[in-house]
Amino acid sequence: MPLSMTALVSSSAYRWIEQRFDNMAIGLSGLCVVHCIASSIFLALAASAGGLLLNPLFHEIGLTIAIGFGVIALGRGIFTHGYMMPAVVGSAGLGMMAGAISLPHDVNGLETVWTLIGVATLALGHDLNRRAAA
Repeated sequence: MPLSMTALVSSSAYRWIEQRFDNMAIGLSGLCVVHCIASSIFLALAASAGGLLLNPLFHEIGLTIAIGFGVIALGRGIFTHGYMMPAVVGSAGLGMMAGAISLPHDVNGLETVWTLIGVATLALGHDLNRRAAA
């Protein structure tokens, strides 16, 4: 049975909204990468500027926002296209990011490395989700 014009419009609009949410989440991941690199550079150049960006509250709020985007975008993807892999990959990235918060902010950069790996993994999950919905 053919779809009505209303169903086509609403389906296309809904798909646009779905992809938009994944795009915003990938953009947020990119901002996180910029933040991590900028924090390291600022810390090396000026301890006071680096200290502001390395504030644990800043990281906790960022992680909370990332978890919110992940739950909404990746959870919606499970119901939309039925694939669990994007949510599993994204959840692994969120777990790495959450674990990185518990590491000390010291000169070895271990926290930054694990955060960047987690952010890249989360962005991959959102990309897989966006591709599965297309």
